Amino acid sequence: MSKSLWGVLVIMLGVTSIFFIVLFQTITNTDEHNSQLLKEITEAAMWDALDYGSFKTSRIVRIDREKFVENFVRRFAESAHTGRKYRIEVIDVNESPPKVSLRVSSGVSGSPAAILLDDETFTFDLTNTIDAIMETPY
Repeated sequence: MSKSLWGVLVIMLGVTSIFFIVLFQTITNTDEHNSQLLKEITEAAMWDALDYGSFKTSRIVRIDREKFVENFVRRFAESAHTGRKYRIEVIDVNESPPKVSLRVSSGVSGSPAAILLDDETFTFDLTNTIDAIMETPY
């Protein structure tokens, strides 16, 4: 009888461990995916929003604000995880010199992610922030 109880304890401990490993792996992968996506999409949207007309006439590197936001949102919507809802905040966009500040928050089904333990709910929200300056060889 004693050995069977130890067997049940080991199995329950294994199931609990697997649950926490899967939970934290999902959270970590989502956060890493969002931060990498944010970095690459910001750079690509800045290059898409580059104002070539002002560069040709006055040799000033600048971006178009509306074009940047439009390209960023389009690219992010194409690449983001479809099972989550995101909140994109454009904090600051300087046209010349090109600099942007963004914040992207993600939660499960539009609300912060939640863990339920012993009738207590722990909620959290994954937020990534980036401040990017466009570097050009000119």
